[in-house]
Amino acid sequence: MEFDKALTTLMGKPETTQRPFPDAKLDDNQPLTEAERKQSAGLMRVNHAGEVSAQALYQGQALTAKLPDVRTAMEAAATEENDHLVWCQQRLTSLSSHSSVLNPLWYLGSFTIGALAGKVGDKWSLGFVAETEKQVVKHIDSHLQVISNNDLKSRAILAQMKIDEQQHGTAALEAGGAMLPEPVTKAMGLVSKVMTKTSYWL
Repeated sequence: MEFDKALTTLMGKPETTQRPFPDAKLDDNQPLTEAERKQSAGLMRVNHAGEVSAQALYQGQALTAKLPDVRTAMEAAATEENDHLVWCQQRLTSLSSHSSVLNPLWYLGSFTIGALAGKVGDKWSLGFVAETEKQVVKHIDSHLQVISNNDLKSRAILAQMKIDEQQHGTAALEAGGAMLPEPVTKAMGLVSKVMTKTSYWL
């Protein structure tokens, strides 16, 4: 079942909440320059790779979570993350670009980390989610600062993703998530930088 979920995330059509696309009512009235298009494509590729990782993280944690309510929360969050995955993929397609070729690697690594976090204990697993979402929000903020103001569609998608990620992080803490030690958060930040730098180009 987990292998099937991985294939669906990487190559299929994952289950979503069926929410409307954030950019559905926006038109590309101002064509992007080639430089703007490439920049938007690179940034959305990074976000798509991040959503692949998030999906794997939640699936891994749900697999090893000890408390049923924690497992259910992880699975619900994974479905909402699928919305982001589909939104980013569609935007990449409309920008005549592609998702990262390294996505299978990001999925495998994140699934392993998620499963290990869940095995350590639910409070640490939830804490890991909270810290992950905190770092994701920072990345989205940085993207919103540099992406072209003409790219209204990408900006709309990122804005809604930011809202959702903040809610997931808050929910994880309220469910009993523990604050992670500083060395762990720094290590997570370093891994995140590697992923974002490589996914932008690949």
